[in-house]
Amino acid sequence: MSSIFPCIGITGKRGDPTLGELLQPLHAHLQAAGIELLVDERMAEFLPESRQMPLNQLAETANLVIVVGGDGTLLHSSRTLAPYDVPIVGINRGRLGFLADISPQEMLDSLDRILAGSYEEDLRFLLQAEIRDQDGTVLDSAQALNDVVFHKWNTARIIEFELRIDNNFVETQRSDGIIISTPTGSTAYALSGGGPLIMPSMGAILLVPIFPHTLSNRPIVVADTSLIELRSCGRTPSEHVCITCDGQTHLSIRENQVLAISRASHPVRLIHPSGHDHFQILREKLGWGHNRT
Repeated sequence: MSSIFPCIGITGKRGDPTLGELLQPLHAHLQAAGIELLVDERMAEFLPESRQMPLNQLAETANLVIVVGGDGTLLHSSRTLAPYDVPIVGINRGRLGFLADISPQEMLDSLDRILAGSYEEDLRFLLQAEIRDQDGTVLDSAQALNDVVFHKWNTARIIEFELRIDNNFVETQRSDGIIISTPTGSTAYALSGGGPLIMPSMGAILLVPIFPHTLSNRPIVVADTSLIELRSCGRTPSEHVCITCDGQTHLSIRENQVLAISRASHPVRLIHPSGHDHFQILREKLGWGHNRT
């Protein structure tokens, strides 16, 4: 088969003992099609005779990367792959599958269509989270495809913090924290917090308070060009605050430091088979229009 993706990388969820059930037929199918294959070295136990290397090295060479796992696996992989501008296809082995939206049953047929050029590209932006000191020096950083959450830690008490957007004071909030979400993350933690669903193509950032101690506090949607700054204040010690990115990466913040959040410079390039319908995904995953009785 002639393919516009002559070199393909394969990665997946670490620690899943059943992953070989998909990786082995996937590898054999692509190999039979004449595709050069590179395998994340963490998948070596499933494909011991394959050409293996670290994921970041794989991303430098591959024209496409296939991620086998759930949305959490794709979130983790996408943060590594985004700077290399390599397209990503997700094969869903998890539960919801908003991002990894190709089922195992459709895997080979869907990939054949994609390799033949029948696909749609879906750009998703990341958030850049930085811990800065008083003079603006960046002390630590991380990225998130779904959300950056500024939240309480090791306490049953609410925290108090100051919110600024583009250097303008917005409010001092008392709550369990706040979710700063991309449109991609609007179907994740932000949705559970009462935030709206945002089309993935929109240039917007969503701010959703977590159990605010006021009836008037509501989610805010701002432009994706905005700079969002958060710092603890009042009687909230810094050790009671933590920052979590995509539920996977953690940052610590100290007194007189600020969390600065903005749009990252490199987007994630997702690939879907032609005919991908975002609203169909929402209907299927959220149960819209289904009679549950």
